[in-house]
Amino acid sequence: MDYLEIIGQQKLSGVIKISGAKNAALPLLASTILSANTINISNIPNVADIKTLLKLLGMLGATYKHDDTNITINTKTLNQTKATYEIVKTMRASILVLGPLLARFGHCEVSLPGGCAIGQRPVDLHLKALEQMGAKIEIKAGYIQATVDGALKGATIVFDKVTVTGTENILMAAALANGKTTIINAAKEPEVVQLCEVLKDAGVQIDGIGTNTITIEGSNKELLNFKPFSIIPDRIEAGTYLCAGAIANSTVRVQNVEPNHLDSVIAKFEEMGFVLSVDETSITIHPAHEIKPVNITTTEYPGFPTDMQAQFMAVATMANGVSIIDEKLFENRFMHVSELIRLGADITLNGTVATIKGTPNSLIGTDVMATDLRASSALVLAGLVANGVTKVHRIYHLDRGYDRLEEKLKNIDAQIKREQE
Repeated sequence: MDYLEIIGQQKLSGVIKISGAKNAALPLLASTILSANTINISNIPNVADIKTLLKLLGMLGATYKHDDTNITINTKTLNQTKATYEIVKTMRASILVLGPLLARFGHCEVSLPGGCAIGQRPVDLHLKALEQMGAKIEIKAGYIQATVDGALKGATIVFDKVTVTGTENILMAAALANGKTTIINAAKEPEVVQLCEVLKDAGVQIDGIGTNTITIEGSNKELLNFKPFSIIPDRIEAGTYLCAGAIANSTVRVQNVEPNHLDSVIAKFEEMGFVLSVDETSITIHPAHEIKPVNITTTEYPGFPTDMQAQFMAVATMANGVSIIDEKLFENRFMHVSELIRLGADITLNGTVATIKGTPNSLIGTDVMATDLRASSALVLAGLVANGVTKVHRIYHLDRGYDRLEEKLKNIDAQIKREQE
């Protein structure tokens, strides 16, 4: 098993090119199930989750060619409609094939995703919405068994809470439905917006893109003609590398980004005293005279993203003062706290609230263990400023969502290498 070894307290400097967004690529790959033609997709990130979903699509009968950052995929050959537990257990996003498989074939079996390290993310909202569209849903032997007579029917779907994958699943299902579907309380994340735009370019009439009310006029089971498209830049990867610059109080530039996707993150950096230079496709973070504490509450887009909470907690350990982070979205997303404490951080938890007393230059390198994707990156960030050597174990979590992380950090002068246990 691989681990990362980091020698801390190095000054960082340089440029990092941001990869395509994993969280945009996954639903877009699932949407190819709706396609009548071969599709070319560019700016694909080289991460484990992409390979997992491609493996699943291959098991369903798709053919594809994956060449570095480009994928050519043909789903006309699909001949299976069962997403097995062996695949779904490794990646919850596999649930994204439920909507398009059901819409295209009228039946499918998808394994229940099961537990999740950062908290429960039940799929009941997905299932309730599909039932409103005429599907019959049964749970048998750990599988969602979904059937519908003819085409799914357009309906008005009101999500009780904002759900990104729920919005994406119903968008794809509605694309082949008979009639108009309205999604109320839809997610507004950039990744949802891109899915809407790609489906619209494929011929689906979609209104309200980027708002919390989306309407989709379905094709009544007629498959779509997709145009080539490029995955949007990964805003979470960009934010993570900006945090590397912040925690080391160094100048770091990220390029190939959409700065407007990071407005809430940029605002928090500025509150902490950092100066940022922003142009059309890049963001540069400059050192702060003094790193100030910050108060953060995670919420749905365009608010502060839960996927950046752990990284900002690491940065807050370098602040002069007390920071407060309130995690509103996931109940178990503080598992990195105990590992940061092992490095010397002063953090206390009270329910959903973490209090971080800044201890600049007092972290000490040691062995720590990653527990989930974003927690892993927080430990790497802390290792960059810890005194001595930090070893981050179980980095298969990192490989799920960060494209060549150690290589990119080396490009900005980090002392980091991948080793084997």
